[in-house]
Amino acid sequence: MRVLSDELHEHVGKRITVAGWVHNERDLGSIAFLLVRDRTGLAQVVLDKPATLAPETVVEIDGEVVPSPQAPAGVELRFPTIRVLAAAASPLPLDLRRPRLKETLPVILNHAPVALRHPTRRATFEIAAAALRGFRGALERLGFTEITTPKLVAAATEGGADVFVVDYFGRPAYLAQSPQLYKQIMVGVHERVFETGPVFRAEPHDTSRHLAQYTSLDAELAFVVDHFDVMAVVRAVVAEMVETIGNEAATAVGLLDVRLPRVPDEIPWVHFADTGVDDVDLAPEDERRLCAEHGDLAFVTGFPLVKRPFYTHPEPRRPAFSNSFDLLFRGLEIVTGGQRLHRYDDYVAALGGETEAFDGYLEAFRYGMPPHGGFALGLERFVAQLVGARNVRETTLFPRDRTRLAP
Repeated sequence: MRVLSDELHEHVGKRITVAGWVHNERDLGSIAFLLVRDRTGLAQVVLDKPATLAPETVVEIDGEVVPSPQAPAGVELRFPTIRVLAAAASPLPLDLRRPRLKETLPVILNHAPVALRHPTRRATFEIAAAALRGFRGALERLGFTEITTPKLVAAATEGGADVFVVDYFGRPAYLAQSPQLYKQIMVGVHERVFETGPVFRAEPHDTSRHLAQYTSLDAELAFVVDHFDVMAVVRAVVAEMVETIGNEAATAVGLLDVRLPRVPDEIPWVHFADTGVDDVDLAPEDERRLCAEHGDLAFVTGFPLVKRPFYTHPEPRRPAFSNSFDLLFRGLEIVTGGQRLHRYDDYVAALGGETEAFDGYLEAFRYGMPPHGGFALGLERFVAQLVGARNVRETTLFPRDRTRLAP
């Protein structure tokens, strides 16, 4: 029966089997050491002579577990029997033996199938997986139902030009910019819903923060008073995501030297009109400044209605502003949300009477919808800010942007 590297200390004195990839081999003349990597870490194997196995060769090794303070896990395998399960071609396109990958980001992304095996790359996505578990766990405890919605749609969700048009059996369709319209419909069914999945933007900007496809963590809830009810849910979700990362991805957090934020009981907020911004939206330098002023996490509320999608609810007393918000994390927007329109006539007015493209969506409002709101959190951006990545592509398994469609 296979034993993982982080379990070896439980089997001292026993002969067991490990399996994984050849991470490194060191020949000291009179003795040699083979490091075998599995999903939990490294196992050190003592050899009488070098095995001369190429890095990344997949092996299965029987050996006796013996205490060794110098070994990665405090134990090592001696008197081994090695079986090669799959030989690897050599040399590798990048060096996985270093504590940190030294290659440039384009090289790392071009060779993602190999680069992702590096412990630091793997750790990044262990953190992302824990964040997802925290997101789901928080919302399930708050009575939300998980849904899955179409990614091929008949009308652009957000409007604008940044949509991918596809041929859908001879007629135009679009890759979904968000699940927004569907999660609003489903508020009329379950009251509280969430979804995790890909969204698509024909993003013209080739920057360190933009992607053509990313993972959106969406939620929508009914019977809200205003957008502050939604912000309270965002706070609860982010707190549980951070807690779950700390509890379930502690090894990855330590390996990457991640500083987890403290999520306050009430995240500070500032109205857009009080930010000192003269434009109708925040620039990156504004986001950084506001976090410097208010802390790791800060809400900006009340964005000008002209910059928000058609379904956004205006401020009752200042209709030029909206009941919307962004959550900034260490100088970067990671969440956008707000209160939605919920009356059918308001949608007809917001769309200027041009409702045909949204007939299926508007049917839900024609038959009564409660006051509701929701939000979307970008997983890759959140993880990038958490681990200190300089480019969101570092926290995306297989990035898609203006120039990259493979691997």
